[in-house]
Amino acid sequence: MNLYSIFGDPISHSRSPLMHNTVFKTLGFRGCYTRTQLSDGNRLRELFFAKGLSGANVTVPHKEIAYALCDEVRGIAKKIQAVNTLVLENGRLIGYNTDADGFMSAIQSFGTIKNALILGAGGTARALSIALRDGGITATILNRSSGRLAYFIHEAFPTYTWDNFTVDSYDLIINTTSAGLSDNELPIPQLLLNDLLTHTKGVIDVIYGKETPFLREVKRTALPYKDGSDMLLEQGILASALFLGGTYTIDAIKVPMKYSFLL
Repeated sequence: MNLYSIFGDPISHSRSPLMHNTVFKTLGFRGCYTRTQLSDGNRLRELFFAKGLSGANVTVPHKEIAYALCDEVRGIAKKIQAVNTLVLENGRLIGYNTDADGFMSAIQSFGTIKNALILGAGGTARALSIALRDGGITATILNRSSGRLAYFIHEAFPTYTWDNFTVDSYDLIINTTSAGLSDNELPIPQLLLNDLLTHTKGVIDVIYGKETPFLREVKRTALPYKDGSDMLLEQGILASALFLGGTYTIDAIKVPMKYSFLL
């Protein structure tokens, strides 16, 4: 039996076990996927090996720490410097990032996007900013403070804090913060949010499975919006393919994983 888990804090809301276990069962793969509550991200590698895992997913707030703890990082994760998928290969911890490609698939329904505003500056924001730029979309970063903006400044993204930001027009606003996940907070101040919602064509919140205060405010407008479910599905398909080592096609994985969202 191959064992897998998702590491994060909070983690009780995660649909990942249902998603991956549905794939494993449908395809006849001997695997079991669980949740692991982890407050101290520095213990991630230790717990991965202590649990005898073959692979894992990493969610907020540990994606940047996961990058640092890998023996090798592959693909776009090297550029992002944040990892959301871990695979054990010959005793070595290999890191990937499936958030970027998953997100780009999820936003296709918004049509043509030329620029986007990202709220937050964590590992997910890193993945989405690089994915957007690689897709020819200008990404601007807005964070509460300057503490986590060094990566984005180094990568030459336009970066702002609440104190020095001036509202502009955007095709898409993306909330990558954890505000509203386990509290009743907005990702940015109410007045600023109200102003921004009159200067955008669409909104996405990467949080899924609940109506966050952010999305409640968006629903008061006529703007098209999404939660993070589509992104979760698309990145999960790619992660599962890594877990299964290329034994099954993306199409074979996609059918049962999409079905898991109906359960």
